[in-house]
Amino acid sequence: MKRIRGYRYRAYPDKKQQEFFSKNFGSCRYVYNHYLAMRKAEWEEWHGTMSYNDTAKDLANNLKKENEWLKEADSSALQQSLRHLDNAYQNFFSKRAGYPKFKRRRSDQSYRTMNNNNSIRIEGDVIRLPKAGKIKIVNTRNFEGRILSATVSMTSSSRYYISLQVEEEYEILPNKGGTLGIDAGLTVLYTDSDNNKIINPKTLSKHEKRIRRLQRELSRKKKGSKNREKARTILAREHEKVADIRNDFQHKMTYRLANENQVVCIEDLNVKGMMRNHRLAGSISDASWSEFFRKLEYKMEDRGGTLIRVPRTFPSSQKCSCCGRQNRAVRDLSVRTWICPECGTKHDRDVNAAVNILAKGLEMLAS
Repeated sequence: MKRIRGYRYRAYPDKKQQEFFSKNFGSCRYVYNHYLAMRKAEWEEWHGTMSYNDTAKDLANNLKKENEWLKEADSSALQQSLRHLDNAYQNFFSKRAGYPKFKRRRSDQSYRTMNNNNSIRIEGDVIRLPKAGKIKIVNTRNFEGRILSATVSMTSSSRYYISLQVEEEYEILPNKGGTLGIDAGLTVLYTDSDNNKIINPKTLSKHEKRIRRLQRELSRKKKGSKNREKARTILAREHEKVADIRNDFQHKMTYRLANENQVVCIEDLNVKGMMRNHRLAGSISDASWSEFFRKLEYKMEDRGGTLIRVPRTFPSSQKCSCCGRQNRAVRDLSVRTWICPECGTKHDRDVNAAVNILAKGLEMLAS
């Protein structure tokens, strides 16, 4: 069985390679923004639109001739930039995303290049890329497969990464065959049907005081000065530190859940809608439910497991997991424990919800 999987490596390019990457980032950004402006203008003027083929022809016949410096960049990366623009429009037309936005110089930078004639390959602790040569990496993950493409990215704090898209053969890994229901929360990241509660690490909250101080220091620096650039880099590193800690925690939790269970049932939360509540948006973002469940889903698939999403309309918190009686008084979120008026069972709100989610998920799986 074949699959396409990503492998990400921390890269340490030398000064010459950093300059080449900077040129590539700038060239791809320029091409993307140029044709976004062109497509936008055509639509506003006469409701016309350019296809990917139209932009590719114009790039080769006109833009590269008008701007000779574009020839110094990786030609495959420029073509992929046009692909990304076309995909952004397709997502917009399909209502999966908003209207494409212009790329900014100060945000994270990246470019993608394709593996033509084995131009991308790993040789020990280096990766060979078109026009960039051999780039030193931390080679922590080995694989056997065909490299399809490579994405070079630079974070706001100037950390470099190279992500490879690899087509490979794979075997389904084993798991311990358990079944589990999960009820997500904020104070407790999740409560499961086995009465286990995983405390939310609240990574952003723990670093919020330092982030605010660094933001104030940045705002006092003169625009365009070297001190402002240093302050911006320090602030970016702090944000990346928060993201790294959260990412590490999520990988450990989802790895354990996927190893121990064949079926995991969760509630299909409307996270985007919940984020509109300005009082809870920060806490929901810090909990990062969507990313947690995304990691869990692909890890379950790797081990032959199944992640079932129970509809959000299912009254998991209100329903008694013993007799099935629905208690509408439990809609008040301040009620953390309650006694079923029908059978007299005392419930912990979150544990009861997790048990109900598991039961509903297994019912959906059987049907």
